[in-house]
Amino acid sequence: MASRRRDPDRSHIKYDVLRQDEEEEVKQEMGAKATEDAEDVGWWTTITPYKVFVLVLLLLAFLLNQLDRFMLAITNKSIAQDIQYGDKGCMDNTTFTKAEIQGIECIEIKSETNCTSTLNSNNSAICKWDYNGQGLLYQIIAGPAFIVIYTFSGIFIGFLADKYNRKNMLAICCIFWSVMTLLTGFVKEYWQLALLRFGLGLGEAGCTPFAASIITDYFTTETRGLAIGIYNWGIYMGYSLAYAFGNFITLADINGQGWRWSFFLSGAPGILLGILILIFLKEPERKRDVKKGDESAPVVELTGTEKIKKLLRYFISPSVILICLGGSIRNASGYVFAYSTQPYFTLIGQTKEQIGTWMSWIPLVGGSLSVLVGGFIADRVVKKRGLYGRISIIFVSLIIASPFAAGTLYFKPPAAFAFQIPTYLFGEMWIGITLAVIVELMPSDIRTTGVALYLFIITNIGGNVQLLIPSIRDAFESADYSKADAWRATLYILYPGPYIYGALVYILVFIVIKRDQKRAQNSTYHEMESSTDKK
Repeated sequence: MASRRRDPDRSHIKYDVLRQDEEEEVKQEMGAKATEDAEDVGWWTTITPYKVFVLVLLLLAFLLNQLDRFMLAITNKSIAQDIQYGDKGCMDNTTFTKAEIQGIECIEIKSETNCTSTLNSNNSAICKWDYNGQGLLYQIIAGPAFIVIYTFSGIFIGFLADKYNRKNMLAICCIFWSVMTLLTGFVKEYWQLALLRFGLGLGEAGCTPFAASIITDYFTTETRGLAIGIYNWGIYMGYSLAYAFGNFITLADINGQGWRWSFFLSGAPGILLGILILIFLKEPERKRDVKKGDESAPVVELTGTEKIKKLLRYFISPSVILICLGGSIRNASGYVFAYSTQPYFTLIGQTKEQIGTWMSWIPLVGGSLSVLVGGFIADRVVKKRGLYGRISIIFVSLIIASPFAAGTLYFKPPAAFAFQIPTYLFGEMWIGITLAVIVELMPSDIRTTGVALYLFIITNIGGNVQLLIPSIRDAFESADYSKADAWRATLYILYPGPYIYGALVYILVFIVIKRDQKRAQNSTYHEMESSTDKK
């Protein structure tokens, strides 16, 4: 069999092609560099007063969304003692001062008999056996009762939002979840609380998918990361207000109804805001982020089946899978600490006033600065590094934040509270940046559904990790840890731990992207070689 001869001059063909491609890339880079300064100066001119107004409305919606969601975490002990559910434990009798308790650690007493028989020097019962707001029943209403309906309905809502009027549905959702919150102030039984929590999840599911899609169509790619970052202020504003409302309004004991007024006052404003959104927010024209020269490409209306196939095609790519996994792990940390902050600090001796004083502003300041700075940096970096730039910011910020999160648990207050500031400043950048990545990866016809699916994944995985808390905590207590040390050890695993775990996943994102790029380059190279061999 004759051997195949290779033309020694044939190789110059493919190298000439590669050189031409490189020259074209250089020209494009020079053109981009020439316009970069103008873009840096002029990007803000695309932000009109009405766009700012729209962003404020969406920010307020997200603020109330988070306020209503986390109100349970702050008031749960008071609710549990009122309507009687969950675990019981020994605790200080609040009719006595700390001086009268004389340093006795009621929280460490494990039996009801020993608890109620513990006396001070005046023979007064300084401990009481009561509902502590913890246990599986609490974790169920904090986690699955809310999250399951929140995530599943979010997918369905996402499909509707890609086709129907988003601002109308956002307004309806806002009014609905606010009514659920307001009605929570009237509950008398545990099942009523669980049912309203279920309804709250149904209503709140529509907030971010609708809002993110509206922001995408109102703001350009140069300002979108910043806009989404500002929108995400709502997380920290609402979460901080939950500590203020849940602690100080409960202590105010308005009309002798304690915690109930926390829900009355947090639920009512959302009804008014929903009406304002209906009246004043204009449904934006749906835009497509297309490459130059493709602007005239026709818009194809997808059927439900086609949309599902297209959505799955994007979400089964290794990069998106890993981004969702990393987000789920980091989200687990946020949910765990959000629903454990009040009971943990209460356990180590902090009062409602002390917790409310610190936590009513730290998440607001640290978190808001984090997402704003993170979004701004990501918008600047993405011009040069694209997805690499965004992922690198997430990775670095999580690594920096992890020791500060650990410091919150290691040190005693007020140092523990102080460590929350840098934890929020660095540890919350991932939210807006990752959401911007998902938004930009999704075509306009599946964008809202894509955001909903992303939230579905990270919330179902991350939001249910808190169910592990009772088992892990009990295991440490069985190993002769004190209650406080058992809580602390559990949170070390589930709070700063996921910062590191998530960061490691984002390293894999880099590897996958590089691998995919190399495969694409090799494919192009072999195609060129094959085509030249045929000549």
